[in-house]
Amino acid sequence: MADFRNFRPTTATQADASIDMGLRSYMLGVYNAMAIGLVITGIAAFVIASLATSSDPTPYMLPNGVYLTSFGVTFYTSPFAYVVMFAPLIAVFFLSFKIGSLSTSSARMLFFVYAALVGLSLSSIILRYTPASITQTFFISAAAFGSLSLYGYTTKRDLTGMGSFLFMGLIGLLLAMVVNLFLGSNALQFAISIIGVLIFAGLTAYDTQTIKVMYYEGDEAETRGRKVVMGALTLYLDFINMFVFLLQFLGQNRNS
Repeated sequence: MADFRNFRPTTATQADASIDMGLRSYMLGVYNAMAIGLVITGIAAFVIASLATSSDPTPYMLPNGVYLTSFGVTFYTSPFAYVVMFAPLIAVFFLSFKIGSLSTSSARMLFFVYAALVGLSLSSIILRYTPASITQTFFISAAAFGSLSLYGYTTKRDLTGMGSFLFMGLIGLLLAMVVNLFLGSNALQFAISIIGVLIFAGLTAYDTQTIKVMYYEGDEAETRGRKVVMGALTLYLDFINMFVFLLQFLGQNRNS
């Protein structure tokens, strides 16, 4: 994975007006790229869910009463579903490890491809939860993310120590999720959802501060562009994960 710490200045300097303007432009680039990624994810999820479901009765009906088209059956119940599941994981690892050698345009394009793949993977939530609860959870997530990211950007407190704690929590969360695949415990799943929201809430503030610190006025255009893409990817992952975990206990099932 590209280590952008090497790009940081070795000494702190008093920020003047030009540096402050450059930092604002840099952070705006990060948020804009992240927002475009979220839009791509939403469009991809909606298109796939629309193609996969039918308002008219079909031979393929899910337990919650949603009818699947033949495309939906192939997409969600065939071995192709595993391709959809693991494709985003492969893409994000490739982008994370190769971004240092990619051009800015290639890195940005790969990020948008990754966002589309995530949309394909997340399209199943449209089949499970009501549109109203998905919309409500999205806006709650957006408000929480905005507040936490603003805190991470403006706080004078060094959040570096929080990063190690959150990383350990994330490892524990992943292990708990794997264990619950075998246990199928609703109580454990509820706990995982709450802990997941807290972890990614903390990561939103921590990652925002880290992205801000990575800014260096003397960066070349390509170096700055790669930082913008990697920062957008990081915050995108924070938002998507916080949204998904929130949806697990705020979302209303279609069969409720």
